[in-house]
Amino acid sequence: MFGKLIAKLKADPKKIVFTEGTDPRILEASARLLAGTWLTPVLVGKDAEIWAAAEEAGFNIRGATIVDPETYPRMEEMVARMVELRKGKMSEEQVRAALKQGNYFGTMLVKLGEADALLGGATYSTADTVRPALQLIKTKPGNKIVSSCFIMVRPYATGGNEVLVMADCAINIKPSADDLVEIAKESAECGRIFGVDPQIAMLSYSTLGSGAGEDVDKMREATEKLRAAAPSLPVEGEIQFDAAVSPNVARTKCKNSAVAGHANTFIFPDINAGNIGYKIAQRLGNFDAYGPILLGLNAPINDLSRGCNAQEVYSMAIITAALAD
Repeated sequence: MFGKLIAKLKADPKKIVFTEGTDPRILEASARLLAGTWLTPVLVGKDAEIWAAAEEAGFNIRGATIVDPETYPRMEEMVARMVELRKGKMSEEQVRAALKQGNYFGTMLVKLGEADALLGGATYSTADTVRPALQLIKTKPGNKIVSSCFIMVRPYATGGNEVLVMADCAINIKPSADDLVEIAKESAECGRIFGVDPQIAMLSYSTLGSGAGEDVDKMREATEKLRAAAPSLPVEGEIQFDAAVSPNVARTKCKNSAVAGHANTFIFPDINAGNIGYKIAQRLGNFDAYGPILLGLNAPINDLSRGCNAQEVYSMAIITAALAD
């Protein structure tokens, strides 16, 4: 999977902002990325501190771009643009204070076109990464929410990888039917970048009316709305997980479905189900989980776990940059 993403970046190199430029995990991942010529790290922080941290940890970051908010030459332009974007919700003084923080400053570097993507969260909370993105990058035209998906990867015994998409496992606590339509469309689009030909299962404890309840109705409604909004997307719902993945079960529970039995893009009814589901696949199914990948924004902005390691930073950097136009 990563070979395809790297090939895409080699054909069209990108720049990615790391909001925590002195973090050893960021520096190690940056050193690995700099061994190629297809993705340039943009490290936010004080020049001397970043170089000292890299030297202490033994990482070669020559070739990286280091940007210090205190000496950034376009700061006045950045302040004016951010005041405009916040439309009276933040004063100039508040904007200047916010831009001293790596999360806001890094997000504005993307907004001004000085980088193509951003990866943060090694020390920031998810909310501190998502909030500036919502306020400054904002959602794509036609989108009302930011959502997320995980790309789940497991090697086949015969070679190659099984790749699945699971959403939304991290952002929207109890999405509405309309939210689920947006989540499904964005997840399918994201999956294609990773080689997934989307076959969407709108998951439930019911399969085509076998159960009843408010959540069943929501998933059925979301399926109908998705079919109307994106008729070319293969989708089935509401559907139980066993019917979504097992051809034998599918023949019993929904034998006339084109998706049932071989779904690869799973839309959960709420964050409880989604978070539990992807972690079961990760821990018991031996899938590697990449994400959460934020969906619906005007530029790729992704969040790291504060417990991440350098390998996860490296992998998520490639994924995030590959999502850039």
